[in-house]
Amino acid sequence: MNKLFLLLSFLSVSSVSNAQTAILGNPVGPLPETITGVIEGSPPSDAIVLFDGVNMDAWKHVGSGEASQWHIDDGVLTVNNGSGTLVSKQSFGDIQLHIEWRPSEEIIGEGQSRGNSGIFMQSLFEIQMLDSWENPTYVNGQAGSVYHQYPPLVNASNPPGEWQAYDIIFTAPIYDRDGTLQSPAYVTLIHNGVLVQNHTEVLGSTFPAVPEYKAICEPYEIGETMDCTGKLPLLLQDHGQVVSFRNIWLREL
Repeated sequence: MNKLFLLLSFLSVSSVSNAQTAILGNPVGPLPETITGVIEGSPPSDAIVLFDGVNMDAWKHVGSGEASQWHIDDGVLTVNNGSGTLVSKQSFGDIQLHIEWRPSEEIIGEGQSRGNSGIFMQSLFEIQMLDSWENPTYVNGQAGSVYHQYPPLVNASNPPGEWQAYDIIFTAPIYDRDGTLQSPAYVTLIHNGVLVQNHTEVLGSTFPAVPEYKAICEPYEIGETMDCTGKLPLLLQDHGQVVSFRNIWLREL
């Protein structure tokens, strides 16, 4: 048999073997941590619970730093209109977030004035909440939008008065040591079990007229300039409408 053919055959088999090793990894390496998953609505065992139906100890008022003035009734948290947006006491980077929310059953107003709220990743990037059941508005302002940037792939909203569920995978932006953006934020959003944002690249903070990434920035309503290259808190918005929440938890990734 031709020696060159044998050599090429050996190299080919060797390359496949190396590729398989790279894909399969080390079969005797460390095993993944064992956790308890979501069971009958209960959070995973490694989750950080931000609202369990009992108290709002994980949150404070965004401006004053005082305790939340939102209402808790029968395990449900409801915006106390005009009392202000809430900010989480803990800061986060990459996360898996679960949050259930419900616009008021009573239809008041239209467009952006109907069941409006939002959850802000890192106090900068808003995932819009809105009563989008038969309620036309600008496309990147409806429920499931990366606000003012991307509309949802489909409108998966339930009727007003019914619970909605968001499951969000958020990848935080990465900055170089000199403050230059290395990698933007990404969002995957499942709304009521339906994929509506698929690893969407966030263009920057969602509340300025022009989206932007800044290493030193002023997050939404926080009113102070800070280092925005690391972990930052979540914001839960008071937009002046009646919106309720339950079962808020996340896992750090």
